[in-house]
Amino acid sequence: MGNPPELYYEVLNITKDTPPQEIRAAYRCLVRQWHPDKHPPESKPEAEARFKAITQAYEALLDQQENRAVLRACNLDARRSCASADDGAAAMARAPEMEKADARARTSAAPPPPPRTPPARESQKVYSSTDIGGGGRRAFAEFSSYVVRKAPPLERKVECTLEELCAGCKKEVRYTRDVVTKNGLIAKEEVTQTIRVRPGWKKGTKVTFEGMGNERPGCLPGDAVFTVSARRHRAFKRQGDDLVLKAEVPLVSALTGWSFSFRLLGGEKVSWSFRDEVIGPGYEKVVRGEGMPVAGGRRGARGDLRVKFDVVFPRSLTDEQRRGLVEILRGCAAA
Repeated sequence: MGNPPELYYEVLNITKDTPPQEIRAAYRCLVRQWHPDKHPPESKPEAEARFKAITQAYEALLDQQENRAVLRACNLDARRSCASADDGAAAMARAPEMEKADARARTSAAPPPPPRTPPARESQKVYSSTDIGGGGRRAFAEFSSYVVRKAPPLERKVECTLEELCAGCKKEVRYTRDVVTKNGLIAKEEVTQTIRVRPGWKKGTKVTFEGMGNERPGCLPGDAVFTVSARRHRAFKRQGDDLVLKAEVPLVSALTGWSFSFRLLGGEKVSWSFRDEVIGPGYEKVVRGEGMPVAGGRRGARGDLRVKFDVVFPRSLTDEQRRGLVEILRGCAAA
């Protein structure tokens, strides 16, 4: 199997409608860049493979252009021959029979014209997918293996507080990456990037800077990938787009009434009082729309705030306290 013509354009980094002079310019630039003698030993195998593939691609495209020129010349000769034949037939149809005979006599008496020499199509190299041979296919196979390769991504974490993930922020990240110098050596480069954290982003969100990771000889530059991590919050825990707040309530307060206050992630203070209700184990109060913003959702969409109460029971009771609770609770049950 040969190589598809599209691969030749890809190798030379040109389009199908590129004029011949630009094809030559692209070829000269690439062979200078990938000449094996200009590369150190570690990148020389790739340079040889690319150099062979570039040469084969250029020769194949030249053959295509020559073949098109031959076909155009043949088509032009054919059109001219057809036009001459049509003119002669029309003239003979209009002439009398005697003139036809005289014309044939003059034609037979005249010396024959020299035979037309058709374009030497057989001597021209017509493009074929088998022209480049086994060596060319091997060169393209080696080249393709380098084309598809990309340096592994450079992965880092960017830590955000729950407040930053709620409101959004800008995080400036600095990192060091490997770059390939002009002589093929590896050097270190300090890079600074800015990440725009959107409101509602979750832990595990990835931000990718294409081609800004490590470089390797013979490979495309890798990407720099930053993964969002969330710093643990002292009060709130995130569950999807909801915020969960756990509050401990002493048993006596759960039974007789309780008040407490807390601050939302935005800093607003919230105060609650429980006077006419008993807080039991597993009790939960939900405040709609006070959770995290919904990333990618409709504007202003937010999750909920869920406050879970944990009733704290006493570790021990005196006999007098036990008797008192029995009397109180019995009365409640009777009521």
